Amino acid sequence: MSWILAVETSTEWCSVALGRAGSDGAIECFSRHEHTGARSSSRVLPAVGEVLAEAGIRLADCAAIAFGAGPGSFTGLRTACGVTQGLAFGAGLPVIPVNVLMACAESARTGTPPLSPDTSVLVALDARMDQAYAATFCWDDGEWRMQGAMQVVGPETVAQPEGRFWIAGNASAVFGERLAVAAHAERVLPEALPGARAMVAIGLRALARGETIDAADAMPIYVRDKVAQTVAEREAAAAAKAAASIGGAA
Repeated sequence: MSWILAVETSTEWCSVALGRAGSDGAIECFSRHEHTGARSSSRVLPAVGEVLAEAGIRLADCAAIAFGAGPGSFTGLRTACGVTQGLAFGAGLPVIPVNVLMACAESARTGTPPLSPDTSVLVALDARMDQAYAATFCWDDGEWRMQGAMQVVGPETVAQPEGRFWIAGNASAVFGERLAVAAHAERVLPEALPGARAMVAIGLRALARGETIDAADAMPIYVRDKVAQTVAEREAAAAAKAAASIGGAA
């Protein structure tokens, strides 16, 4: 069966996995998932070498390389994309861009208890600048379908999906009660983060459908173009947060 290498550095975690589907449908996977902060760029290539050595294969034995295309940290997305392009060019492999928010939904789906067919997954990830990346996914006939578009919004304005839903991603832990929609979720899973293991599963399904691209065409997904707030915007956000805390204590 075909091996896929996956690289994910959109958050403060450096995540690398190498996996393939067995004859029983279960995924055999070797992985490294480490909290590296800003050091992902120095850790990712050694992690790739480690999982390849553990599996006893060469990079050229893989069928494709999947990477976390975004949304996420600008630097992290460029790291994953650049490393993937370099590896893919060197080994002559195609690549598979994976939506980071979808990877969060996949992490939630494969946990315990299992996701029921009539329950969607709202993914909300900390986007810094007092905002969250958000999107809703439904598991339909063995595939993820995104409902609507991805957004980057304040935690108070993350939209609630229709019907039953779970929340995945770290926004619930970062923003607490400010992520108001969390109060209506059946389950809140801040630990369901984007990881390379989830991207292997998504990538294998994409590979089976023939959905690969040339390494030269790989690009990050940016939901917003702005990298940082102005001083005035940071001061306004701090004032709004302070006001909200005072109001909550009243």
